[in-house]
Amino acid sequence: MKKNLIYLFKNLFIRSFDDDLTDSQKNIVRAEVKARKKNITESFKKEQATAVYGKIEQMPEFIKAKTVLMYWSVSDELPTHHFIRKWCHAKNILLPVVKGEHMTIRPFISEEMLVQGNFRIMEPKSGHDYLKAVDLVIVPGIAFDRKKRRIGRGKGYYDKYLKSKSIIKWGIGFDFQLYESIPSASFDIKMDRIITPSETIW
Repeated sequence: MKKNLIYLFKNLFIRSFDDDLTDSQKNIVRAEVKARKKNITESFKKEQATAVYGKIEQMPEFIKAKTVLMYWSVSDELPTHHFIRKWCHAKNILLPVVKGEHMTIRPFISEEMLVQGNFRIMEPKSGHDYLKAVDLVIVPGIAFDRKKRRIGRGKGYYDKYLKSKSIIKWGIGFDFQLYESIPSASFDIKMDRIITPSETIW
């Protein structure tokens, strides 16, 4: 019993140390991507988004999906606004809502029903939290790699939300957000697919 406890605490200490080291490495990647984003234009963002969503619209999982969790993009992310407007009448589109240290989701009704939440991200201001099954989640990220790992903004909202759920998870981004390899911590959730304009990692 005593040996088991020592082994357990030792592993927890090592994992915690490794995760702290990984977080520092992630911050280097975040800084690189932030620097690259400074040079992108609106036309570039539109072209890259058109290519990504053109792929998604042809994928059987999206075609079959009735409920899709998206995100209302901010200025430095792959744009989603046009795609959400296009599909919100054919599918049940959901958006994240940050509550303290956790994320919940609510249906997208209209742009007029969005309000600025934490981190200046637009969220549905009314309606009940959606508690039913979600068919597909399209996840933003700072960076992805060929092992389908993801680096977010550092708060862990998506990792916490997706941890105990069985949902198809697709990470999307600009071409320059796809790395050969990125650091990953023990609590990071892998994507099922990574989609950029030029590549799809299955």
